[in-house]
Amino acid sequence: MQRPGGGADWIALTGDQLPVDEATRWAATPGAGAVVTFCGIVRAHAEGRDGVVGLSYEEVALARLVEVAAETRRRWPLVERLACLHRVGDLVLSETSVVVVVSTPHRAEAFEAARFAIDTLKETVPIWKREHWAGGSDWATGAHPLRPVRMLERH
Repeated sequence: MQRPGGGADWIALTGDQLPVDEATRWAATPGAGAVVTFCGIVRAHAEGRDGVVGLSYEEVALARLVEVAAETRRRWPLVERLACLHRVGDLVLSETSVVVVVSTPHRAEAFEAARFAIDTLKETVPIWKREHWAGGSDWATGAHPLRPVRMLERH
């Protein structure tokens, strides 16, 4: 996985295990009084399906992740560092599928920006999830049409 250079954003789609601890350490800066880390984890159930044993993610949109980061920064200009990392490929139970890390001077803004970033990522980035269970495999239920990042309501 490509690590961030000298910039303040770390955006990646990867087949590698997500570096949660490294991303959290990277987000800590001398000006940041808060770092919020959100991890989405593969679980054993989904809407209408029990016994999920794994997931496959298919990606098509690194550019959309960049848009999510830019919109997060537009709404919370005090964000020090922002990481949006998403796995692609096959994952097993308990693996991390997505990580959003936000650092800001104060905790309220860190929580707000992190929530906006993960919610917006889920609503706007075309990464499709296929669930696997003992009885078969199919695309995740509960899918919704993707919207452009800037069309989301202001938080």
